[in-house]
Amino acid sequence: MDIDYIAYIICSVLSFVPALTLHEVAHGFAAYKLGDPTAKREGRLSLNPLRHIDPFGTVLLPLMLMVLHWPIFGYAKPVPYNPTYFKDPRKGDFVTGVAGPLANLAMAVLAALLAWALYGVAPGLVQQSELFRCFYLMFLPMFALVNLYLMFFNLLPVPPLDGSSIFALLLPKRYLPRYYAIQRYAFPIFMMAMVFLPYVLHFNPFSWYLDVTAGNLGNLLFPYPIS
Repeated sequence: MDIDYIAYIICSVLSFVPALTLHEVAHGFAAYKLGDPTAKREGRLSLNPLRHIDPFGTVLLPLMLMVLHWPIFGYAKPVPYNPTYFKDPRKGDFVTGVAGPLANLAMAVLAALLAWALYGVAPGLVQQSELFRCFYLMFLPMFALVNLYLMFFNLLPVPPLDGSSIFALLLPKRYLPRYYAIQRYAFPIFMMAMVFLPYVLHFNPFSWYLDVTAGNLGNLLFPYPIS
């Protein structure tokens, strides 16, 4: 097996697992700081990835995307939270929702800052060390892109993705219970659309969206092209 492909697999795993884990922990921590103990009580504030794995979203979906050479993203088990604990359920829902994408943005920026910090010495080290080459030219950009893919994917306004939390700010309070009730049905429909729509349209709108958003932002953050 080609050494670069092995490095690609290792970098993918090392990028994807912490990106998903910290995304979910950020949701739970935000809810906890807003007065909701649900995530802490169920052990979801842990940095142990095993507590957050969803068999399809964390394992099968990313593997399928890797095989298809699509942008790698996925999801973990949603961190449970109870909006009734929040003083203002609509604002609490919004803050809890955006905490995950913001955590991904922070990790992408951190990778970019490290790339800039090493930029002056990188050319020589890339020539001298294969390990540094993989770290600097493969892992750092992949870690940033995976986090940005997760951020922009989750910002789609489809329940229960994080982007749908903005609806909680806009909907009248009396409609919130109905809104929470439909969340369980929207996501399976969205996932089926994500798999089958590219074959119907002969065009992948989700890959295009992630390239335009995450890809362009990643290139702006880094000192060298990454997508």
